[in-house]
Amino acid sequence: MPESLNTLSAIIADDEAPMREQLKARLQEVWPELHVVAEAGNGQSAIEQAQIHHPDVIFLDIRMPGKSGIEAARQLSRQAQIVFVTAYDQYAIEAFEQGAIDYLLKPVDTERLTTTCLRLQQRLLKSGKQAPEPTKADQVEHMLRQIMQHSQAGNRDYLRWIQASVGSILRMVSTKEVLFFRADDKYTRVQTGQAEYLIRKTLKELEDELDPDEFWRIHRSTLVRVDAISEVTRDFRGRQLVQLKLHPEKLEVSRNHSHLFQQM
Repeated sequence: MPESLNTLSAIIADDEAPMREQLKARLQEVWPELHVVAEAGNGQSAIEQAQIHHPDVIFLDIRMPGKSGIEAARQLSRQAQIVFVTAYDQYAIEAFEQGAIDYLLKPVDTERLTTTCLRLQQRLLKSGKQAPEPTKADQVEHMLRQIMQHSQAGNRDYLRWIQASVGSILRMVSTKEVLFFRADDKYTRVQTGQAEYLIRKTLKELEDELDPDEFWRIHRSTLVRVDAISEVTRDFRGRQLVQLKLHPEKLEVSRNHSHLFQQM
């Protein structure tokens, strides 16, 4: 490793602490000389931390509460090398393939991260740890403008991965595997065909992030994956009950949501 790369620093911005920890651990494996000097849970915090620490690299989650990673990058792209981290923004990925900013897909793959780190090292050696050159910053600004316009036009990309902590392990559960979500006291139960997980994200947050064509709210405490439903029946009290294809549990449909199955 060239001596000039031994003192480089980075900031990781992601609203999910387990994801920050996972990326930090992966970076320690593939680029141990890179010093993570701060973490942030949203775009505004990332900007503030960058003003304090002046990092060489900033890893930004695309979607965060408040100021998003894309919005933060508009201010940070002239100060540091930017790497976006995303779970489900396909349009942004296509833009990154053509642009000056690198990206990582969640869950972060070690091989892909290694490629990204090598690119960063080459760029930083070339620039002598200076801020990105104006032509590159202009490219970044143009790309971000396109992505922002796409978002404002109402085109959405939906949540594709659920982050569930199992002890000290972070599990990445594809929404394709989820049969249903159910509110369970302070947690939300995530049920797949093989396992059950508990997460802290609320049903309201999940409903806002999931594709409404794929997940329906059938009860104030339940979101179900539509293509996981095998049949809908009525019990002796007249309640609608959802039977799933890969799970024995029957889910009640509340009266407020009975219109979803109008033919019954």
